[in-house]
Formats: sequence, structure tokens, C-alpha cells
Amino acid sequence: MSAPYRTIAEASAALAKGQVSPVELVDGCLQRIEGLDPTLHSYVLTLPEQARAAAKTAETEIRAGRRRGPLHGIPIALKDIYETAGIRTTGHSRIKLDHVPKTDATATRKLAEAGTILLGKLATHEFAMGGPSFDLPFPPARNPWNPKHFTGGSSSGSGAAVAAGLTLGTLGSDTGGSIRLPASHCGLAGLKPSYGRVSRAGVFPLSFSLDNCGPMAWTSRDCALLLQAIAGPDPRDPASVRAPVPDYAAALGGDLKGLSIGVVRGFYESDPGLDPEVGAATAAAIRQLGELGARIEDVALSPADDYHAACVVIMIAEAFAIHEPTIKTRWREYGAIFRHRLMPGALLSGPDYVQATRLRRHLALEMGCALERHTALLFPTSIAPAPPIEAVRPLAFYERASLTTPANVSGHPALSVCSGYTKAGLPMGLQLVGRRFDEATLLKLGDAYERATPWRQRRPEL
Repeated sequence: MSAPYRTIAEASAALAKGQVSPVELVDGCLQRIEGLDPTLHSYVLTLPEQARAAAKTAETEIRAGRRRGPLHGIPIALKDIYETAGIRTTGHSRIKLDHVPKTDATATRKLAEAGTILLGKLATHEFAMGGPSFDLPFPPARNPWNPKHFTGGSSSGSGAAVAAGLTLGTLGSDTGGSIRLPASHCGLAGLKPSYGRVSRAGVFPLSFSLDNCGPMAWTSRDCALLLQAIAGPDPRDPASVRAPVPDYAAALGGDLKGLSIGVVRGFYESDPGLDPEVGAATAAAIRQLGELGARIEDVALSPADDYHAACVVIMIAEAFAIHEPTIKTRWREYGAIFRHRLMPGALLSGPDYVQATRLRRHLALEMGCALERHTALLFPTSIAPAPPIEAVRPLAFYERASLTTPANVSGHPALSVCSGYTKAGLPMGLQLVGRRFDEATLLKLGDAYERATPWRQRRPEL
């Protein structure tokens, strides 16, 4: 496996043994960015000189015995809604084209303190909502498995860059599935942590009560290493929770005996839009987890439409509140898709928002009760593989329920891992939802499944 296709864990082990240097890792990624990103458009900004200088510093520190931990010397990239001091942060929008923050987002700072090397900023849907758009300052990211297909959103560049080996890992954001959908469509592992687990300070907001920040990487183990660096309370984020942060990597390994998985078949099996290959892959994954020792049972929850409706009303009401002052004065500078998705928020009433939050409370309690009986819940990340990018409808998120929104509504952690590939070569995703602040067990489940299946051995042919 060439250097850019190493996992974070593999690269970290090689760095510790002196088998590879941070400079080699960074140069490998930069070469692939130069060769492949004119097609994939995953980056909106690259930092080659800064990254090479940071790699040389990391190499010196590691050789001198001052290794900070498993992420020291690892090249990463950030979704372009994470503020970076002295480095342009645009949200993929004309509105912020000249925005150069003076301070880092908390997660940005924590990754830097862990020794990661920033390669650049990654494409997103405009302000994590409007895309894939063709009327913005930067083109939409393309799926490395087939550039004619959608990456999923809104962490679109994050999904494309990791899958193509243009970075070893990244951070995305997730308000209604924006980490897990690109993870599914691009064949990665992507974790939406529990609400309050990771600080959102310095990250452009979309919905104050639904936003989450989390890792995207090739494997669950890599996500564990990234989460370790960014998890924990932060006085800059009022939603931040003071909960103990375990050693996520130490929780990996072993069998799954004693763990119980509840399969929420009602979310997907009766959906007429369920792709047969996704259904078959999900069934095979359920069997595999059972063979690994987990107890499998069916679980009944409210319809996915209920969870989705609560998420959509809350999200667009809060998003409109955030953007109202600017969209009134700079309407035409926003992309058309962002405007179309945002403006229904202007039509919602106070009672609409209150009723949505009341429904949210009921659904969160329902999911919490199910997770008292089971270690995790299981269903697909998406009922279909990535569609052609030209076929993505601007209001698709409003038109049918997404299977990623339930965990945003409830606040529980959710992990998407690759569950195989279609005959056309497109990835599919399996979703696991766990107990609040028990990301460790979710990552254990994902890691066990990945080690038992061949999906992590396959990469896009670029």
C-alpha cells in the first residue's frame, strides 16, 4: 500500500518505528492532490509550504524523542467551516470569501496540539446546507469511486479526500447526517459523536441544537484516534458536556459477546426506495455481527418520517435565525440551492418550532429506552448508493426521510461504516447508533465488523 493510502493507525505505527517520515507522508498526499484534485475538487485551499514546514518540524521532534502521541506527524485536512487562524475559512460561500479568522476553532487547535499537519481546507455544501451547487466560488466535490456521482453532503470534500488518499483523516460536521452520508457514499468510517461530546466553538453553525463535529477516516480505529484528540468539554461551547473521555483505541479489539444490537427494520425494509443491493448488504452485515458474538433482535421505533420531520423543522428554523440578517442584505451572493433550502425557515411559526421540539423530546426518550435494552441500534446509513450528481434535487432533503436524522434528533452517537459495494462499484453504508457518550462501544462494533470483512482492502481506482 502506497504512503497516501495508509490508514492513520498504520502511518502512526510506521512513524513510531522510523519507517516513514512526516515529510514523506505529507509529500505523498500533496502529490496526489496535485494529480487528482483537478477532477475531484475536494479541496478549496491547499497549504503545501505550510504543511511541508510543519512536517519537517514534526520529523525533528519525533527523532528527538518528543513524540506527542499517535497523531504526531499525521497529515489531515478540515472541512472549510472550521476556523483556522490566519487561514481563509469560507464555508464554500461568497459571503465569507475574504474571511480570515484570528483564532482557531477549538477542534482545530486540539488537533494541532496533538501534532497533526494541516494540508488544507475541504469543500462543503454552502454553510453546510446548500449543495451540490454549481453557482458558488468553488465547484462541488466529486465522488472518487465515480466522479459523475454525488459524494453525499455536506462534508463532501471530506468524504472525497479521504477515499482518494488526499488526506489520512479529517473532521466533518453533522446536523442531519453530514458526516455519515458522505462516509456512506464514499466508503469511509464517519462518526457523529454524542451531542455535547466535541466542542463546536469556532465552527460555522447551521443549527445550534443539532450541530455536531466529528471524525471521518478510512477506519473506525482511525476515527477513534481522531476523536481522542478532540473530545472533551469546552467553556466556549455552551452545549459542551463534562463527561469522562475514555481511551477509545484501548476499547477496540476482542469479540462482541455480551453486546446486543437492535435492528430497526421499520426504518428501511418497507421503504419502496430501498435499493436491493443495500438491503442485501445490510442483511449480510447483521449476520456477520451475529457471527462475531453480538445478540441480534428486532426493535420497533416510531416511523423515520417522524424523526425526519422534527429534524427538518428545527434545523431550518434555527438556520434561518442564523442567516436572516445577512440574507436580507446579500441575497444574491448566496447560492440558489442554499436560498431554496433556507427560505422555508422564514415561513415557520413559533408554534411550529415548539411542536417540533416537543416531538423531538418524545422521540429522544423512545430511542433512549430502546438503547437501555440494547447496546446499539442498526439500520442502513442510506437506502441507496450515491446518485449521479446531476440528479440530486435541490429540495431532496425535504422530500423524503433520511435515515441519518434520527440520531441528530435524539442526540445519540452514530457511526457509519462501509458495508460493501454495488455491482457498479459504489460503496454502501451501515449505521450503528449507541448510548449517549458511549462512542467507545460503537467504535468497537465498527472496528470488529471492518476487521471481519474485506471492504477496507478496496480503494477507488484513480
